[in-house]
Amino acid sequence: MNRTLLSSACAIAVAVLVSGCNEQATYDPSKQAGAEPPLPGAHNFLTPPMQVPKYVGWQAGSKPKVADGLQIEAIASGLQHPRQVYALPNGDILVAESNSPDAEPLTTPKQLIAGMITARSGKKAKGANRITLLRKRPDGSGQWDKSVFIDHLHSPFGMQLIGDTLYVADTDAILSFKYRTGDTSISAPGVELTDLPDRINHHWTKALLASPDGKKLYVGVGSNSNAGENGLDVEYRRANVLEVDIATGGTHIYAAGIRNPTGLQWEPQTGRLWAVANERDEIGADLVPDYLTSVQEGAFYGWPYSYWGQHVDPRAQPQRPDMVAKAIRPDYSIGSHVAPLGLLFYSGKNLPAQYRSGAFIGEHGSWDRSPLSGYEVVYVAFQNGKPVGAPTPVISGFVSDDDKQSYGAPVGLAQDRDGGLVIADDVGNTVWRVTKAGG
Repeated sequence: MNRTLLSSACAIAVAVLVSGCNEQATYDPSKQAGAEPPLPGAHNFLTPPMQVPKYVGWQAGSKPKVADGLQIEAIASGLQHPRQVYALPNGDILVAESNSPDAEPLTTPKQLIAGMITARSGKKAKGANRITLLRKRPDGSGQWDKSVFIDHLHSPFGMQLIGDTLYVADTDAILSFKYRTGDTSISAPGVELTDLPDRINHHWTKALLASPDGKKLYVGVGSNSNAGENGLDVEYRRANVLEVDIATGGTHIYAAGIRNPTGLQWEPQTGRLWAVANERDEIGADLVPDYLTSVQEGAFYGWPYSYWGQHVDPRAQPQRPDMVAKAIRPDYSIGSHVAPLGLLFYSGKNLPAQYRSGAFIGEHGSWDRSPLSGYEVVYVAFQNGKPVGAPTPVISGFVSDDDKQSYGAPVGLAQDRDGGLVIADDVGNTVWRVTKAGG
């Protein structure tokens, strides 16, 4: 970026930080939840409204707030940008600590402004690019030990164990590692199963899920832009869910048009694939709703040409009315700009009964909405394999009551062997565990 653009961007960024967000949201996220969310008209901003809390971290003795009937504890702290957690059958927990590859070129003042402002929240903190092992001490103390499990990875995120093979989704490839129950580290280099799209890396995390029969892997691959502004040639195999054949490493697009699909999970009643998705920004505080949806094979969900079904996004060029006509609506709106990154269908018995038939969602939080949205873990009830009602906040307090300070931000979720809910807090550099109060 040249000096003129840099100077302009810095001046605008300072003005935005001083003035704050100049557009207030009309809808509370809970009022925009469900299958038929209200959708206001889109706005075209020279500089999109931005509001980001300043990162201060967790102070001594502080922790997130939990709903009645629950308790929370930190089982690991002092981590470096923990993004995802995965529970192994023997009770160990793997934590992917990841550094953004930062490979997206800055070509406009808007990109630089967004980066400068969001960095205030701690979301761009340096990560370790490794997987850490958490193991509960056998002495009954309730304490957990941590150690480096796999080192020298490239922005790892998704993890899946199939038999004696652990699969790790780096930003550019799926790697396989031989695993034995009880291993405390793996030093042998991973073997590449297949490459993954990694050009530019606007969205770099790669969610990973194994099929029930262990023969396939499903990968969430985010877009290389907000709404196609980097050109569609860099979107090859992006904004979709890939299906990978484990025997051959061959891949094909399972579903397309999902801007940033993550948190892939199997819904237990129907056996269908579900995901959460981060929708596009910069057209309003109440647009576009992020969502939770079943992922239908062969379906197209609209990105970049349309949103929430067939609502046309004029920024996508060239326009494709033929693709808009194919776009299907997601199942369930979570609310605009909550930034869902973690999804877990809970099947344990540790938590109270009201949390045993639906999904937890880790909401990383907004950067272009006032008041803030997200920055919490919510629960969505399911009936007959479909979400019902509004999301219920379960773990909150990741930002101050006045929205000015950031302590943490939830990302990946897992259910441990004892039915506890495990949460990766990549801004607070902590892994939290939630259980029934008094349990």
